[in-house]
Amino acid sequence: MLASVWIVLLAVNIEAGDGQSVQMDSIKSGFVGSQVELRCIFVNSNPPVKISQVTWQKFLNGTKQNVAIANPSLGVSVLPPFKERVTFKQAAVRHRTPSLEDTTIMFSNLRLSDEAAYICEYTTFPAGNRENMVNLTVFARPQTRMTLTTPTIVARPQKRKMTVATCLSANGKPQSVIKWDTRLKGEATFQETQNANGTVTVRSNYVVVPSRETHKQKLTCIITYNNERITDSVVLNVQYEPEVKIEGFDGNWYLDRQDVSLTCKADANPPVTVYQWKVVNGSLPSTVEILNNSLIFKGAVTYELAGTYVCAATNGIGTRTGLIQVNVTEFPNNPPPGGPEIPQEQHNAGAVIGGAVGGVVLLAAAATLLFVFLRRRQRTFKGDYSTKKQVFGNGYSKAGGLPAHPPIPNNLQYPDDSDDEKKPAQIAVTGGFEASERDFDGDAEDLKRPYFTVDEGESRDYDERTLAFQYDPETEIADDMVSQTDGSVISKKEWYV
Repeated sequence: MLASVWIVLLAVNIEAGDGQSVQMDSIKSGFVGSQVELRCIFVNSNPPVKISQVTWQKFLNGTKQNVAIANPSLGVSVLPPFKERVTFKQAAVRHRTPSLEDTTIMFSNLRLSDEAAYICEYTTFPAGNRENMVNLTVFARPQTRMTLTTPTIVARPQKRKMTVATCLSANGKPQSVIKWDTRLKGEATFQETQNANGTVTVRSNYVVVPSRETHKQKLTCIITYNNERITDSVVLNVQYEPEVKIEGFDGNWYLDRQDVSLTCKADANPPVTVYQWKVVNGSLPSTVEILNNSLIFKGAVTYELAGTYVCAATNGIGTRTGLIQVNVTEFPNNPPPGGPEIPQEQHNAGAVIGGAVGGVVLLAAAATLLFVFLRRRQRTFKGDYSTKKQVFGNGYSKAGGLPAHPPIPNNLQYPDDSDDEKKPAQIAVTGGFEASERDFDGDAEDLKRPYFTVDEGESRDYDERTLAFQYDPETEIADDMVSQTDGSVISKKEWYV
């Protein structure tokens, strides 16, 4: 029992006394074409062991491949295909009496095929082999570029979408991410391709409808690769037909105004080469002078200048037209001092509104006059023509077509009602009127006005000057009516001849 315990303790001491180790980095990385250092350091024990040989191996897919060997007796050997790209960092390794504690190697001109695990193995006596391993990752920086699909982009009337630019990240490892930065209202398409060597190619196209608005717009491609940001930009060159407008008419062309002109402005790419002027349903005025893209009207403004002017502008893409309606007024329509000019559209709208308001005011005035006229008629003639009692002023009514009565004396009296014809007679001192108190005035208002009627139910009181007669009404028939000069109709009963 005791003997077995001592055997176990002896084994533990031997293991504890084995202090040799190989120190390496667990992970290393580099880019294609660059250089990387793979560290390997042997920590010897005390007492030290003897190093017989150091071997570097590539371990890939379960297979080992020798890369380099350092032997104290035979020297250093680097095997193909690493012979031109792998060297031992420490020069002492290559000496005739080498020191092999530090066998770090330098890997230059990295290739994608160099990516693997690398083992550094020490052969010692009497301890045996000691080894460690490092994983080497090789990155491939992508080739990036941004290009216009075509040097010349043409905006067509059909407004079709087209690819205007391409952003490419080729043969990258790991793969890149592409984004676009622009004010354009377009869309991007993406395509990824896995290459046989483990790299990835990413392509993105930007699609937009070419137009005048897209001309000179900046388009930026942003490529993000392995925490690195790569940007490239282009400016679109879009060709389009002229966008035409005519300037110079301020809505205030009046007779005898001087120095007026019209100018044809065109936004075009390429620039406009030909301008042509014409007048709709007419010809250009005789006083006009065509100067480049302008019409200069010599002399004073006349009605001959009025009309619809058309300007046609042509460039290498096509021809577009613009027009303007010129109106000539008799008098100027000056805007307020310091105020903006009033466009012709506002003049026309103001004229329409003013006409409508004027019409409403005119109708209101006519209605007011008609109301006042009828009101005055009502005050002059009260009652209706079908009453039983008539009250007279001078005893006569006016109607066209009847002979005028002779003048009536100032003082008249009528006898009591009888079947005989009513005949005027001189009023005595003691007649129906109290002449002793006052006499009739020939200019009295009651004598001047025509007869008027009083309804039976009217409560109006009349003074002594009013002489009333009462007649039995006759049956009213349609034929017993006479038109009056004021437009009314009165029964023949109202006539007394």
